[in-house]
Amino acid sequence: MSTAPNIRLPEDFQVLTKDCPSRAVLEHVTGRWGTLVLIVLRQDPKRFSEIRRSVGGINEKALAQTLRALERDGFIERHASDGYPSRVEYSLTELGSSTTELLSTLAAHLERHESEVVAAQTAYDERH
Repeated sequence: MSTAPNIRLPEDFQVLTKDCPSRAVLEHVTGRWGTLVLIVLRQDPKRFSEIRRSVGGINEKALAQTLRALERDGFIERHASDGYPSRVEYSLTELGSSTTELLSTLAAHLERHESEVVAAQTAYDERH
C-alpha cells in the first residue's frame, strides 16, 4: 500500500519544455545536495555548521550555494539574530515543508527498495 499522497499529475508536464522556469527549481530541489538539505531541515531550524555535519560529504561552498538557491526559490528561510556574534539559522517555509514531505516519502521508498536497486546495478554491471 502506498503512503504517497494521491496527486493528480497533468497529462503534459510543462517542466518537460525547454524554457519552463520550473526546470531550474527542480534541479535545485533534486540536485546533488538540495534534497538532503531539505530533509535535514524537516525537524527544526539548524545552523550552517549543523547542516554541514548532518549531510555527509558536502563542503562549505556547495552548502552555501545550495542554501542560497533554496532560499531564493522559497523553500527555506534564513534567520539572522541581532547581536555579536550573529547567529544564523535556516528553516523550512510552508512550501519547503510540503515539498520535504514528498521528498521524504521518495527517500523512504528508495531505502526500502535498496536491495533491489543494488541487485539491478550488479546485474547491469555484469552485462556491460
